[in-house]
Amino acid sequence: MTRMHKHHHVERHFTASELIRDIVIGMSDGLTVPFALAAGLSGSVDSTTLILAAGGAEIAAGSIAMGLGGYLAARTDAEHYETEFQREQQEVIEVPEREEEEVAHIFRQYGLEEPEVQSIVATMRNHPDKWVDFMMRFELGLEEPDPSRARNSALTIAISYIVGGLIPLLPYLLISRPASALTISAVITLIALMIFGYVKGRFTGTAPWKNAFQTTIVGGLAAAAAFGLARLIS
Repeated sequence: MTRMHKHHHVERHFTASELIRDIVIGMSDGLTVPFALAAGLSGSVDSTTLILAAGGAEIAAGSIAMGLGGYLAARTDAEHYETEFQREQQEVIEVPEREEEEVAHIFRQYGLEEPEVQSIVATMRNHPDKWVDFMMRFELGLEEPDPSRARNSALTIAISYIVGGLIPLLPYLLISRPASALTISAVITLIALMIFGYVKGRFTGTAPWKNAFQTTIVGGLAAAAAFGLARLIS
């Protein structure tokens, strides 16, 4: 007897892109800006206490500003969705013929025959709520945002910024000489950028090592530019 083996196909799709985006925004800035500030001060002050105080103040202000920015961006997306949703509801009532033609046009692009297209249009006509939802997704490319998105985005970005900002400041807690602490800070910041890029690549399904080197190079250049400006100002 021949045994038939059924292979179950498991689709693995990454569905937390918004979360990862917020972490990337917070961590990348948190790693580079406090490092640049501490590095700039390392050449002009002899006390790591002052550097830590300035770095801590920057992390506090930066995390609040970045978190607020994430909150406002998410609120803007939600308001945009609501505005377009109300417009689609109105159009389905006031100009149904035009909306029906838009539905038909979408399905014709997928190669459906005209009887099938008209059957779908008739179904949409009988279900206005589903019709509006379809138009939002396939005509405008908009997904209904999570009601807690703004709050979660703000918290994720702020916490990621704090975590990223503490890494380059850690050597200044353990080493009393600013110049020595700066060297260690630069090394661990670059290592953290590489690890962060690798983990990001693993989560998003892209080449981890490629992401690691790209993140290290981009983050390193950003930190170097910010360091140069900080030293120039100081």
